[in-house]
Amino acid sequence: MNSYKISVIMPALNEENNVAKAVEDAVDSFVRTEVSGEIVIINDGSTDRTKDVAERLIKRHPFIRLINHSQPKGIGASFWEGVKESRGEVVTMLPGDGENDAYEILRYLPVMEHVDIVIPFVYNNYVRSLKRRIISKLYKVIINISFGMLLNYMNGTVMYRKCILDGIDLKANGFFYQTELLIKCLKNRYIYAEVPYGLKKRDGGKSKALTLKSLLEVMKGYLSVMAAIYLSNKDERHIAFDSVTAARKRQMDDHEEGFPTVLSKQA
Repeated sequence: MNSYKISVIMPALNEENNVAKAVEDAVDSFVRTEVSGEIVIINDGSTDRTKDVAERLIKRHPFIRLINHSQPKGIGASFWEGVKESRGEVVTMLPGDGENDAYEILRYLPVMEHVDIVIPFVYNNYVRSLKRRIISKLYKVIINISFGMLLNYMNGTVMYRKCILDGIDLKANGFFYQTELLIKCLKNRYIYAEVPYGLKKRDGGKSKALTLKSLLEVMKGYLSVMAAIYLSNKDERHIAFDSVTAARKRQMDDHEEGFPTVLSKQA
């Protein structure tokens, strides 16, 4: 049985000026939503005082854990490691830069009673630069057309029922990881809901999402998932037995004809 309702995975790379605020925001949101939650901070090879700040936070809050990387592995690899170490029924990623308001996503936890994925989209994107808004719109169009989806946003603080991630082989280590997860989860036809959420302005530092290295990683991840989706001969969908989607299928007894679906019981 899971120890927590939700696990917040918080990757942090050189966020000594932001991680404390990001953590306290998540803690406050646990209180406001009246949920039992944990925070797993992933210090992704920071060269500043991020580790020291995190260790002080642990002394204050017993439900915080810290994982340290000697070298940066990427936000995707950090999130995936956090998921594997998490003890929550639901998992989400809140970056240590403090840009995301934890309450904006945690307020939708009740929706998880009816779906396996809650996908947020930004309604106040004017807080971001024009360049980033244009790139985000172009990115959304390319991904939706490429993979036959109709999502409003792919890189937000998505909430997943943890059991649905067990059968997924995540390849992306960088910023493409969230898109890859959504593509693979939606390919398995998990039930999801899209919800609006707002962003806050960063208090310090610069976003790492639009660096040349990050963009190259996104291109690599995109091509990898394209090959996995369209060059694979596997048509079988794997639905986690404990998911809402599987429960709904059992209730409705409405499996598609000619479409093999495997309900995989979790160990």
